[in-house]
Amino acid sequence: MKTNIKTIGTRSPLQQIRRCWQLYLIMALPMLVIIIFSYGPMFGVQIAFKEFRARDGIWGSPWIGFLHFKTFFQSYQFRRVITNTLGISIYGLLAGFPIPIILAILINESSHNKFKKAVQLITFAPHFISTVVMTSIILMFLSVYGGPINNLIAAMGGERIDFMARPGIFKSIYVWSGIWQSMGYSSVIYIAALSAIDPALYEAATIDGASKFQKILYIDLPGIAPTIIILLILNSGHIMNVGYEKILLMQNPLNMPSSDVISTYVYRMGLENAQYSFSAAVGLFNSVVNAVLLVIVNQIARKLGETSLW
Repeated sequence: MKTNIKTIGTRSPLQQIRRCWQLYLIMALPMLVIIIFSYGPMFGVQIAFKEFRARDGIWGSPWIGFLHFKTFFQSYQFRRVITNTLGISIYGLLAGFPIPIILAILINESSHNKFKKAVQLITFAPHFISTVVMTSIILMFLSVYGGPINNLIAAMGGERIDFMARPGIFKSIYVWSGIWQSMGYSSVIYIAALSAIDPALYEAATIDGASKFQKILYIDLPGIAPTIIILLILNSGHIMNVGYEKILLMQNPLNMPSSDVISTYVYRMGLENAQYSFSAAVGLFNSVVNAVLLVIVNQIARKLGETSLW
């Protein structure tokens, strides 16, 4: 056995690859996809530092340095898009992050299998609704004339409300509709983590007379704490990312003061106004901020506990 271990340790990297070529082939395929589709497009990042002209191409366009970044920072829209982006993201993180955890614990504590399956199906199904269909459902429900919510308000003697024309409630509509759509899907990973907890811990707690709440507090939550921390770190790295599809479909001139975020601003400046270099600079700024936040939150988690991404 010692001879075999020594022999394996002295093999060259090429010999190790030949010996386990199937494993390296499996690893090479996703790496190739990442290189082609994730690292390859980074070649175009330089457009953010140039005044891009289609006839000259990326290489032929003149270099202007950080001019587009300065223009964005000095723009009157900078404060609005940053405030709206952070407001929606932090609101969604604070309101939406605990709900899948609570749902997973409640499902795990239920002793009725049929009820558990029904709850999982009802909460999991909205995840598969497309963004366009989801937005259409929201707009129909909140419609001034014909929407069930406004019909109920009118039936109770109230005045109909144009929800989508009120900037003050746009963030709540966006965030809570997203929570309803994603909470079942997001709870799956917590349910899997709960299933990995040793049943002997529950048996010992039952013998000691622990209540269900005490089991959740001292067994369930510590058992899924590493999963919670990892997902919190990953979500923190996406704080500046608010998808433009749903917001763009819900957006109108009346709610623009609270619905205009970085992604919709980039879409408007890049595709509608053809300011490709400027929109690339804004998008690059967004990505850099996300990367910095990810590193900072990961370092904080590493110092406070033993769980981190690296």
